[in-house]
Amino acid sequence: MDIRFAGRAARAFALGLACALPAACGGGEAGKDGGQAKADNAVPVEAVAAARRSISASYTGVATLEADSEAQVAAKVNGVLVKLFVEEGDEVKAGQVLAKLDDENPRLNLAKAEATLRKLENDHRRSSEMFARKLLSVEQNDRIRFDLETQRATYDLARLELSYTTITAPIPGVISRRLVKVGNYIQINQALFQIDNFDPLLAVLNVPERELQTLAPGQVVGMRVDSLPEVRFEGRIQRISPVVDAATGTFRVTCEFRDAARRLKSGMFGRLEIAYGEHADALTVPRAALIEEDGETAVFLVAPGAVATAKAGTGKDGDANAKGDDKAAPQAAPAWVAQRRLVRIGYGDAGHVEILEGLADGDRVVTVGRSAVRDGTAIQVIEGVQ
Repeated sequence: MDIRFAGRAARAFALGLACALPAACGGGEAGKDGGQAKADNAVPVEAVAAARRSISASYTGVATLEADSEAQVAAKVNGVLVKLFVEEGDEVKAGQVLAKLDDENPRLNLAKAEATLRKLENDHRRSSEMFARKLLSVEQNDRIRFDLETQRATYDLARLELSYTTITAPIPGVISRRLVKVGNYIQINQALFQIDNFDPLLAVLNVPERELQTLAPGQVVGMRVDSLPEVRFEGRIQRISPVVDAATGTFRVTCEFRDAARRLKSGMFGRLEIAYGEHADALTVPRAALIEEDGETAVFLVAPGAVATAKAGTGKDGDANAKGDDKAAPQAAPAWVAQRRLVRIGYGDAGHVEILEGLADGDRVVTVGRSAVRDGTAIQVIEGVQ
């Protein structure tokens, strides 16, 4: 077990026990004096000193990863699927052959169209010669020329339909789904494959309007995913929507991530953090010390209280003590009290907040037990961990 975690757990248990059994803090005997009773009533708290550290301002959010581009490969002609060249998970390039349909009928149609085209080309050549010698009318020559052009279009269409029997990838990416099997009769517009391009992957955040001026394209974005919690992936803001959604008060921020090792997958749930500023030497306190009420931010400062005093003792003969001094002398360490202090905060992260005004270096603030104290409450301080 982490030693720091064990220490914090032990201190928290001690604080709870002390609050639940206040009589246990002192002797509980009827003969105690007023100073001892006051010490018994002190509320145990944990406190931490304000310290300087580097702190970043960031926005955090969650988003689902999605492919930058994706395509559903569909058939453009009818036919039986006779061969598959790829499987799910295979990486493909644009134009790569994915599958083959039975091409017997389209091939015969192309041969027929080609034969007719050759005949009409010969007819047109002869008619042109006859038209030049004025042995053929203009109308007859034009009709043969129009028939030839129509047949050329028919031939091109037959050749195109034959090419459609070879299924190719329209974009580069990874085969994420194969939707057919060899031997299936494929109809026009039937989906055959799903291709996702994972380079890059995108994560779209819906960010509150107040962050509109702090985020910008190009800023670094850190991300962690549940399947690889120990790895921090780094990306950048690709683009920011110029429009704020009136219904939600948010705007879209699109972040892109590139992972050469292909560990990131489309559909993964990512936790994102966008750092947009950093102060290298900031006075900070734990976030747990903050109290936010009525639009104000405050902390409970650990401040010294009054010193407990008593008359010096006397000897057997009723004389003064050995020093001969009958003045009051301190009999105990100074008592501590909680003092509410307004502060102005700056940057903040998950654990700490920058203090711009209200505290000085070394000031101790209450982090655990602050809900049980008020301004001026006597406290018993246990040092916390930053």
